[in-house]
Amino acid sequence: MSDPKLNYLPCPDAGAGHRMAFWEWGDAGAAHVVVCVHGLSRQGRDFDVLAQALVERAGGAVRVICPDVVGRGKSDWLTDPQGYQVPFYAGDMLALLAYLKPQTQTLDWVGTSMGGLIGMAVCGQQQMPLPVPVRRLVLNDVGPVIQWDSIVRIGQYLGRVVQFDSLQQAADAMWAVSASFGPHTPAQWLELSRHMVKPVPGSATAVTLHYDPAIAVPFGAVTRETAAQGEALLWQLYDAIQAQTLLLRGAESDLLSHETALQMATRGPKARLVEFAGVGHAPTLIAADQVDTVVRFLLD
Repeated sequence: MSDPKLNYLPCPDAGAGHRMAFWEWGDAGAAHVVVCVHGLSRQGRDFDVLAQALVERAGGAVRVICPDVVGRGKSDWLTDPQGYQVPFYAGDMLALLAYLKPQTQTLDWVGTSMGGLIGMAVCGQQQMPLPVPVRRLVLNDVGPVIQWDSIVRIGQYLGRVVQFDSLQQAADAMWAVSASFGPHTPAQWLELSRHMVKPVPGSATAVTLHYDPAIAVPFGAVTRETAAQGEALLWQLYDAIQAQTLLLRGAESDLLSHETALQMATRGPKARLVEFAGVGHAPTLIAADQVDTVVRFLLD
C-alpha cells in the first residue's frame, strides 16, 4: 500500500488558531476533487482503501483529500472543547475548500456519520462560499434523525482515556465497541486500528487513542430533547441539498433507521439508497461491494 501525503492547513478560531491535518491521494493538480470526512472518533486514514480505489479507477486523474477533523489524528486539539461541534467543523472545511479552490473544477463529498453531517451543513446552505457546488454527495449511515439509543451507546465509550500495551491490544479493545462495522479480516482491522492510536511518550510499545478526550464534552451535553430539536434544522439542510446524493446504510444500523433512510429517498435530493447486509453503524468502505458502490457513483 502506498502512503498519502500529509499536509497542514492553518484555520481560525476564537483563540490563536489551530492547524488541521489532511491526507492527500492522487494528482495534486487534478481538477476533480473528492473530500472524504470521517466519523466522530475516527480520522482521515479511514479512507485509505476507498481513496486508492478512486485514484486507480480514475487513472490518477483525481485528488482525494481526507482531513483529520480538529481534535483528531494529526490535527491540533482545541483549547475550548465547545468548538468540537458540527458548525465549527464546517468552518474548517470551508477553509480547506478555499485552499483547494485554484485547481477544483469538480467537487464531490464523502461523509461517514459525523462527516456526513458536516457535508449536509456545507451542501445545504446555498450561501456557502464553495469553490464550485458539490456535484455528488455520499452520506454514509447518517441522516437528519439520529436514533437516541445510538447516542447513548457512543457516549458510553467516547472520551475515555485508555492506554494499551500494544497495537494489537488496542485493536482488540476497539473491536469490542466497533463490531457493528461488519465483518473484517484480522489484517483489515489491524490496519484500521493502526491509525487510531498514537505512542505513549516514554514507552516503546504502549499506545493511546489518537483523539482529544474533550470531544466528548459537547457530545455529552446532548439530551433527548435537544437532539429532537436539532432534527428540524437538519431536515432543512437536507432538503436544500442540490447535489446528486447517495445514501449508504448498514442494514443493522442503530444510528440511521430504515424509516429515516426511506424518507431521505423521497424528499430533498431524493437520495439513492443502498443498504449493506450484515453491517451496522457504520460501513467502513473497505469491503469490495461498499468500495465499488461509491467509486461507481463518483466516477461513472
